[in-house]
Amino acid sequence: MAVRVPLWHHYLQALRSRAAARARQHQGAEDVVLTLLERVHALDPRFLVDYSRDLEAFQFSLRSSEGPLDVEVPLWVDAEALVIEAAGGSQGCCRLGLPRGAARLERWKADDVFEASLEGSARCCGHIVPSKVLRVLKELLVAAIVYCKHHRLIAPGAGECAPRACSLSADSLREEHFGLSLRVSSGWRTLHFNVVPVVRRKLRVPALEGAWLVPGFPEGALRGIVRQEAALVPAGGELWRVSTDYLLTRLLGALGSLQGHRLDSLSILDRVNHESWRDGGQIPGLTFSHLKMVLLWAAALFPMPEDWAELQGAVYRPLVVLLCCLATRNLPHFLHPEQNLLQDVGLDLGALYQRVERFASQPEAALRIHATHLGHSPPPRVGSGLRALLQLPAGEPAYWATAYFDVLLDKLQAFNIQDEQRVSAMQSVLLKTEILGAEDH
Repeated sequence: MAVRVPLWHHYLQALRSRAAARARQHQGAEDVVLTLLERVHALDPRFLVDYSRDLEAFQFSLRSSEGPLDVEVPLWVDAEALVIEAAGGSQGCCRLGLPRGAARLERWKADDVFEASLEGSARCCGHIVPSKVLRVLKELLVAAIVYCKHHRLIAPGAGECAPRACSLSADSLREEHFGLSLRVSSGWRTLHFNVVPVVRRKLRVPALEGAWLVPGFPEGALRGIVRQEAALVPAGGELWRVSTDYLLTRLLGALGSLQGHRLDSLSILDRVNHESWRDGGQIPGLTFSHLKMVLLWAAALFPMPEDWAELQGAVYRPLVVLLCCLATRNLPHFLHPEQNLLQDVGLDLGALYQRVERFASQPEAALRIHATHLGHSPPPRVGSGLRALLQLPAGEPAYWATAYFDVLLDKLQAFNIQDEQRVSAMQSVLLKTEILGAEDH
């Protein structure tokens, strides 16, 4: 133990040593985006600027991987007055209707964002169309880029510490995945922002309303999260959906208020995923969002403070959950357990399992940011009991599940909560549903 612990901590310290420079680059690039959005608001007051970016900066500080960073653009609309119409055949999606005679919504009846209802609905006269909203926002951002560069509100090509300095052009603006992709160069790093229009409104999230009963999360923090507004984001040409990204990041922040290495484990696995499992981002693989979901499940499955007190053990807890998810090809969404986040992702989950298991069994090859980090110390080894748990055939999900179930059965039985869907989802991470009904576990 005296030999292997410094390597894990040395790796974590190396990640932290880069944090200040990365934070400056993120702040510089984010300032540029906010400058553009201020101009967008000046051109069209229907689009607001959200300056409360602390959660996004917090999440960025945990990451080493390069991935899109969401920037929400709230719409200036009386969201409580809108009519939410469920979309048949599209789970979790809806249309946003304008009620007849609503005086405060006149600005949203303009043709550039509105489509009149042809069905003669008694409740609403038409709908706010997300594809139209995105088109208007894109045009405004292009105009804002040209204006800000012409008036030198954005300084071209300066160093990372210069205010509002970047390399940016309107050509970098692309419409992708129901958002606007904007790339901003800050210093030597190019950050990818996903600009998304949102409608914020109080909505029920049933999975979260009972979340304070789940072990592993601080009760007071979760009660505050439940009271937060949910964000409706584009889900198609005419449809909107509830985005859980904000709520999940708040849950992650709640874990950060607890003692232990929960968030450190996420930072380490994100770096290993980017550099080792994805060959420096050159091949498709897991995203930060996948790993974040794994950590949330691990926090619920391992609620005791001692589970996270030691760094190596803290890394292996979400790692074991990840291996089980890959073996069973099922990673349930933490708030919507019926959604499998590994379904239709276009990944070779068998090959990915092998990469993750190789790290779990022999982590030293991936625990390097520079060759001198290894020195002449013997490589870190995992205990025989954990090794036996890890070295299970990925091609036999049922065997994986029963072995994992034997280890964690006592933890599942300790979940004294009423939300049956949440219990079922946690169990589905561990084993197939039919195994639960079998006589031998």
